[in-house]
Amino acid sequence: MSAFNGSGEPGMAGQPDLDDLLAQMFGGMGGMGGMPGMGGMGGTPGGRPNKPRKSPSEEQDYEVSLEDLYKGKTVRFSSVKNIICGHCKGKGGKEKATAKKCSTCDGHGHKEVLQRMGQFVTQQTVICTTCSGEGSYFAPKDKCKKCKGTRTTEAKKILEIYIPRGAREGDRIVLEGEADQVPDQEPGDIVFKIIEEEHPVFTRAGSDLRATIDITLAESLTGFSRVVIKHLDGRGIELNHPLTAGAILSPGQVLKVPGEGMPMKRTDARGDLYLVVDVKFPDDKWKPTPEMLEKLKEILPKPNPPIKADTVDEVEYDPKGQMEDFGAQDGHDASAWEDEEDDGEPAQCAAQ
Repeated sequence: MSAFNGSGEPGMAGQPDLDDLLAQMFGGMGGMGGMPGMGGMGGTPGGRPNKPRKSPSEEQDYEVSLEDLYKGKTVRFSSVKNIICGHCKGKGGKEKATAKKCSTCDGHGHKEVLQRMGQFVTQQTVICTTCSGEGSYFAPKDKCKKCKGTRTTEAKKILEIYIPRGAREGDRIVLEGEADQVPDQEPGDIVFKIIEEEHPVFTRAGSDLRATIDITLAESLTGFSRVVIKHLDGRGIELNHPLTAGAILSPGQVLKVPGEGMPMKRTDARGDLYLVVDVKFPDDKWKPTPEMLEKLKEILPKPNPPIKADTVDEVEYDPKGQMEDFGAQDGHDASAWEDEEDDGEPAQCAAQ
């Protein structure tokens, strides 16, 4: 600090004023107290803040069906947005009219206000509401008849977006420069974020698809050749079972169909399709004759050897039991280990 000390010695008496130093460094803008234009707004101190180079982009979610993500789709829709007034070319006033300097902010477009925060009073920079941050405004008689001085007007436009095949949830489709126009700024973008709608048949994982197919018990044992599911593009997917003589399909078995999953973007490749087998057993409507049941016993595999036990109890059972009832007999506050005491009296210690 001795280089800044007029006396060559440390101490308050010889130190220059901080405001004077800042004035020399920044061309007379003054010290910290003279920097009202920097209050978080950027731009030239004491002047109007710098405006963003680009107006804000508009983002919104866009729900897309799995079918459209599989096949791809072009969507056209009508949009209403603000555009620069064509009558005054964004000036806001008549052709020969001159805007008046805003006296509220002295033409800066912003002003300093004091705000109390607890025990402290802080100075903040806010946009001038009189001139809407422009620093000037037109008298009512001089305003543009079309935009009424706002410098922009509403216009309807037909926009088009393309959803590529294989697009995924979270992908963004950007329409550059299609957001609301703001005077003296480059227009922002409209951004659509893809949200994948839930599908009643297929579940997606990356580029793969999963679905459940229903087959009868007879088909699982004897075979079939038929369409088991309708794909996202409307094609029927046909299976021939069994692939080898005598093979059966079990409940929960997974059949992998290569290349029938979702398309991969910018390639001709596709993921795989996983089909989970759900074997439908006969319901109450099936009424076999005793002769049919005897034939089934002869044909179907025999059960395992009987389980040996010293005592055998034949019990009754409910064929419509529900797993939701499992464990429900114990109350929340009951204890299976609670001791039973006569008349609710506590147990007494035996005499020694």
